[in-house]
Amino acid sequence: MSTIKKIIKNLAFQVFVAIIIGVCVGHFYPATGVKMEIIGKSFVDILKLFIAPIIFLTITLGISSIGNLKKVGRLGVKALIYFEIVTTFALVIGIGVALLLEPGHIDRTGLAIQDASKYTQSASKAFDWVKFFMANFTLQVLVLAIVSGIALSYSSKREKIVRVLDRISKVVYAALTYVMYLAPLGAFGGIAFAVGKFGLHSLVPLGKLMICVYITMFLFIVIILGAILRYYKISIWTFLKSIKEEILIVLATSSSEAALPSLINKLERMGCSKPVVGLVVPTGYSFNLDGTSIYLSMAVLFIAQLYNVPLDFSELLAIIGILMITSKGAAGVTGSGFIILASTLTAIHKVPVEGLAFLLGVDKFMSEARAITNIIGNGVATIVIAKSEKEFIEPEVVIES
Repeated sequence: MSTIKKIIKNLAFQVFVAIIIGVCVGHFYPATGVKMEIIGKSFVDILKLFIAPIIFLTITLGISSIGNLKKVGRLGVKALIYFEIVTTFALVIGIGVALLLEPGHIDRTGLAIQDASKYTQSASKAFDWVKFFMANFTLQVLVLAIVSGIALSYSSKREKIVRVLDRISKVVYAALTYVMYLAPLGAFGGIAFAVGKFGLHSLVPLGKLMICVYITMFLFIVIILGAILRYYKISIWTFLKSIKEEILIVLATSSSEAALPSLINKLERMGCSKPVVGLVVPTGYSFNLDGTSIYLSMAVLFIAQLYNVPLDFSELLAIIGILMITSKGAAGVTGSGFIILASTLTAIHKVPVEGLAFLLGVDKFMSEARAITNIIGNGVATIVIAKSEKEFIEPEVVIES
C-alpha cells in the first residue's frame, strides 16, 4: 500500500479533514452547520452506550484477576492522591498564568453578554455530594463494578463467569471498532454545529482569554505531564501520537466522555493492566480534571480583572482551597462547570458573579481545550499508576492506530 493510501485510510487523518470541512460549513453556511448538530450528537450518544459495559467489564475482570483486595485498595488510594496533587498543581498554574498575562484587562465595550442566572441560582445551593453521585452515571457503574469484582473473587464459579465476561468484552470492543469508523461524521457534525451556532467572530472580543487558556493547557501537557512521563522513561509526544484519534474526537465533540471507551482499549494495548485502567480512567473522569481545574482558576481571575477587583495573597489561597474541593464536582452534569465557578465566586464575596455572563459566549470554544487536557491527564495518570505498581507490560510492537 502506498504512503498516500495509508494516510487517506488513517482514521486520524479522516477526522482531521472532517473537522476542517465542518469549520468551513459552519462559517460559510451557519444555518446548515447548526442542523448538523444531530450528526455529532448521535455519534457521541452511540459512543456513550459503550461506557457502562466497558467500565463494568474492565473493572470486574481486573479485580477478579488480581485476587488481592488489599492491592485493589492501594491502587484506589494511590490514584486519588495523585489526582489531588496534579489537579492542585493545575489550579496554581492557572492562577499564576492569569496573574502574569492578565487576560481580563480588556475593554468590556461591545462584549456579548448572555444570561447566566440559571447558573448563579444553582450556585446559591450548597454542593451536595449525594446528588452529584446520583447524577454521575460513570461513578455509579464504577462502584457496581468494584462490588461485582470483589464478589466474583470469592465465587466458586469464578472461572466460568470470567470466561463468559471475557467473551462479552471481546464482542463489545469489536463493536466499538466498527463504531469508530463513524468518527469523521461525528467530528464533522460537532464542529459544524459549534461554528455555525456561535460563529468564529465571537472569539475576537475574548480572544486574549482563549489564547491564555490554550497556551496554558499546552504548556501544562508538555512540561508538567511530559516531565511526569519522562520520569517513567516515556515521551509525551509518543503518548500523544498513540491517542491522536481520541484527541481529535474530543476536539470535534467537546466531550471527553466520547473518547472514554476507546481510551480504555488503547491504554490496555499500550501495556497498562486491565485492573489499573479500569480503576483509574473512570475515577479520573470525575476527580482528575486537569483542564477543568486550569480553566476554573483562570476564569475566576479573568472576571476579577474584568471588574478591576484586586485580590491579595490570602484571597488567592482561598480561591485555590475552594476549587480544590468544588472542582471535583465539575463532571457528569451539564453546566456543572459554570455552577462550580458561580459557587466559587459566591464564596469569595468579592468577585461579581454576574461576570459569568461574559464567558458564556466563548465557553464552547474553550471546552475543547479543557476536554483534551482532561483526557490526556487521565491517560498519563493511568500509565503512572500502572508503572508504579509494576502493572505495566511493555508492548512487543508499537501501537498503530
